[in-house]
Amino acid sequence: MLKNTKVVLFLSFLFAFTQVFAGAITPQPSAPSVAAKSYILIDYDSGRILAEENADEKLPPASITKLMTSYVVSHELHAGNIHLDDEVLISEKAWRMQGSRSFMEVNTKVSLESLMRGMIVQSGNDAAVALAEHIAGSEETFAQMMNQYAQQLGMYNTNYMNATGLPDPDHYTTAHDIAILSAALIRDFPEHYEWYSEKEYTYNGITQHNRNKLLWRDNSVDGLKTGHTEEAGFCLAASAKRGDMRLISVVLGTRSENARAQETQKLLNYGFRFFETHQLYKANTGIIDTKVWKGATDQLSLGLAKPLSVTVPRGQYDQLQATTNIQQPVIAPVKAGTVLGEVDIRLGDEVVAKQPLVALNDVEQGSWWRRLIDEIMLWIWG
Repeated sequence: MLKNTKVVLFLSFLFAFTQVFAGAITPQPSAPSVAAKSYILIDYDSGRILAEENADEKLPPASITKLMTSYVVSHELHAGNIHLDDEVLISEKAWRMQGSRSFMEVNTKVSLESLMRGMIVQSGNDAAVALAEHIAGSEETFAQMMNQYAQQLGMYNTNYMNATGLPDPDHYTTAHDIAILSAALIRDFPEHYEWYSEKEYTYNGITQHNRNKLLWRDNSVDGLKTGHTEEAGFCLAASAKRGDMRLISVVLGTRSENARAQETQKLLNYGFRFFETHQLYKANTGIIDTKVWKGATDQLSLGLAKPLSVTVPRGQYDQLQATTNIQQPVIAPVKAGTVLGEVDIRLGDEVVAKQPLVALNDVEQGSWWRRLIDEIMLWIWG
């Protein structure tokens, strides 16, 4: 009797009252041409890739590296191993760092929060090295932590050799991996993500402006990070939110500071204009009930462990169809969280999202009489 049962769910109750005039079809052009070695555009909530080219090519990321430096620091803060008011000693190595700097003085102590903002807003290499040394003792050891977090996030085409992004032949990542990291920063540490929208920061009497020009040009942009070396070209990881929809864009290897902003703006405008994102299901909310055999109760509610959002071309939201595939029979005992099937979301013949269906509550074994009756019924129907 082991089999799957399929149920097509009626989704119209989830949809906004979107009306399309008879005969009108929303245009769906291809993504714009982007003058970059590599780029990607993804939706933050659904994870759907809306545009890409060479997105998995390993390239030097320059100062976009500092996104991972920031991610590691935020994890350490969250774990209570360090604190924003920690006084961090500026070593000679940190003080001597070349490239963009926050102008920290050697052998002085600077608050960890000042170092974070100096690294994020001013792109200070001195601040990045000071943070790495404070957390791991040395920048080399800190780079090992960066690589371990990269693996945990699924950034399998990334390798870090330092906390700054200064050139090294073994220091590389991809546009796709940077997008994964950017989403993780926004999701896991929203309280620190706010720093990425700061347009300027003053330390030691020196005010420096954020190099992300889109913070001035587009009010929906609230991060993330620029990067530039001769080898990497001009790079930008950006995120913007319009209404309830957030997009993440990464461009690597453009020709100038203005170009990286212009090419990013192309991608963001394209994504917001021609796509829409909606949350179909919340986490831990019942989607469908299924029969449970030999249990203290005979019904079990199934749902999702995390929210499910979809991104579709504009005007096609009301054409979505959800299908559940449930493993049968479901026999008690069942623990909450047990995977018992999946839900597929389709747009025509395309599966645009899928997620495991899990038990939302425990079901204990029923009485011996219930188990006996159900055993007989299973045998008859089997």
